[in-house]
Amino acid sequence: MPKQQINLGRNWYVVHTYSGYEDAVASSLRQRVEAFGMQDKIFNVLVPKEKKIKIRQGKRVVVEEKIYPGYVFVDMIVTDDSWYVVRNTPMVTGFVGAGTTPRAVEEEEMKEILKKTGEEEPRYKIEFKVGDLVKITDGPFKNREGKVNEIDYERGRVKVMVPLFGRDTPVDLDFLQVKKA
Repeated sequence: MPKQQINLGRNWYVVHTYSGYEDAVASSLRQRVEAFGMQDKIFNVLVPKEKKIKIRQGKRVVVEEKIYPGYVFVDMIVTDDSWYVVRNTPMVTGFVGAGTTPRAVEEEEMKEILKKTGEEEPRYKIEFKVGDLVKITDGPFKNREGKVNEIDYERGRVKVMVPLFGRDTPVDLDFLQVKKA
């Protein structure tokens, strides 16, 4: 009697891996698909990543970050053979699901993940949030402190309330012009 429910259809499944080894697992799994001739059951292997803009040493840097560290997504038809190939890939700790039955990722959820990974425009990765105290590092208000009032991720701008003449004044700045106080 087969262990897996045969013919759950083609779906995306999530495989848990050792953190930091997602790319190695994906590469290894692709090689195993070739070696075992499983191209008719395992179609795609994905480590979802998105591009973000971080500020390092005062410069904007585009970095690729894993959306789900410790997980690899596999587009496959689950059978005993395909399950065995994926499950016994080095550094794979198992499928996400109950017991030995993997749980498919919801179609809508997968569409969102694929949309995120295909995003061309990187997002700004900011180390502070609304309400945080920041120090202005550049411009006419240099060395003054203020409270973050608004963050515009699309434009890379931040609105800081700076105390001037006894009252808070909103100042529109670039992310590069402020740092956490």
